Amino acid sequence: MKKNRPETTFSGPELCALSARETVALLRKGEISSHDLIAASEERVAQTDPAVNAMVTRCFDRARDKRTSDFAKHETQNSDEPGWLAGLPIAIKDLSAVEGVRTTMGTPGLADNIPDESDPIVDILEARGALVVGKTNTPEMGAGGNTFNAVFGATRNPWDTRKNAGGSSGGAAVSLAAGQVWLSQGSDLAGSLRTPAMYNGIVGMRPSPGRAFGGPLAMGFSAEGISGPMARSVADCALFLDAMCGYDERAPLSLPAPDEPFQKAVDEASPKVRVAYAPTLNGFAPVEAEIEQIMRAALENLQGEGAVVEDACPDLGGLYDTYITLRAVTWASLPGRAPEAIQSQYKQTLRENIDVGHDLTARQIMDAGVVRTELYHKMRKFLHNHDVLACAVVGLEPTPVEVEFPTEVGGEKMSDYIDWLRFSFLATTIGLPAVVVPCGFTASGMPVGIQLIGPPRGDAKTLAVARALEMVLDLGVAPIDPIIRH
Repeated sequence: MKKNRPETTFSGPELCALSARETVALLRKGEISSHDLIAASEERVAQTDPAVNAMVTRCFDRARDKRTSDFAKHETQNSDEPGWLAGLPIAIKDLSAVEGVRTTMGTPGLADNIPDESDPIVDILEARGALVVGKTNTPEMGAGGNTFNAVFGATRNPWDTRKNAGGSSGGAAVSLAAGQVWLSQGSDLAGSLRTPAMYNGIVGMRPSPGRAFGGPLAMGFSAEGISGPMARSVADCALFLDAMCGYDERAPLSLPAPDEPFQKAVDEASPKVRVAYAPTLNGFAPVEAEIEQIMRAALENLQGEGAVVEDACPDLGGLYDTYITLRAVTWASLPGRAPEAIQSQYKQTLRENIDVGHDLTARQIMDAGVVRTELYHKMRKFLHNHDVLACAVVGLEPTPVEVEFPTEVGGEKMSDYIDWLRFSFLATTIGLPAVVVPCGFTASGMPVGIQLIGPPRGDAKTLAVARALEMVLDLGVAPIDPIIRH
């Protein structure tokens, strides 16, 4: 087992290696310009994307125009806010609409789609000083833990280009790990930003529903599929969440920004935290021995700095069926309602997801609503005695990029393509914040992350625990040159 970060190189522009918070500070002081950063990002994308295929649609000229035409208005309105990004280039996942920019959702039927207005998450980020420089790759309609589609092909892991980058925010995670951008927006239903965060050695957060404008506008009252921040460090992740926060009447579950910025909780983080550790969630999902050993060693290091860590987990009976039902409702209600000309081109696994939703009974949907509430109360009470519940993200390191999903984990057979993503179910089902933070590397040099699930509306606490673990492990957060292997 490797505890330390493997030796890597970075040959990109020096600006691309800075943290987001450092870069924003320099922008605020006028020591660098947005145009410098856009040029650096464009150069780095050109250097790395042939190997990893992360930033599949680029809009650098749009970012330059935005900086010239719109920036002064937003700076006057928002420059004192903690989430002000001051002209920082960012990437948006290809599931979220950006006005005037090709948005395909990875499906052939939308290959030429150019929306005439942006999603709320994009509007608020641009109002907070973000400059969108490109769209990142996703599996078709976001369905899958491996990022590939018939429009753009596969995204590859920069730690080993033979490997899966995770999904569905695979392009977002790779854009960060390779230093293409400083912050990259993701979204999450079945761990869609958590799995890529682990596989690419970066930080990804599924916030509480409402913190980042929720999910698709067509299901504005759904709390399952939501946006979230992805970054190379916990501090940068907190900055990005501060930038995403705010109420928008188009998003009925959106919440006002909190009284104190999330960055404050991260800056004040202490290792004296209380962690419940349940690597398999009481046998809910398998974990390969090497992954479990790396997670346990990381928590032992945290314990050595004053944390209380104990093996504990509440009863999670009914979680599997509840999550699968809620997820199926989402697929049938969104991609399952697209015009037939679009649906006729869907991949097989996406069609199967939709069919499950169409076949649900009213009793299944009612039961899911009741059981998710029971699970919520169990976790709420359990977390009165713990700051977070720590568990795996997924149970194995990345498989070859050509493998859509693993059929076995830790000696257990996976029944379908969603089975290996079971660790994502809990936070999604009951609306809890969850952060993935790097915690080590496998013997083959692939990153391993650990998932920290926090209490209701406990986004700040969850980020603080993640920062405490990050400080103790000190694995490094620098971007890397893709390690090209054939």
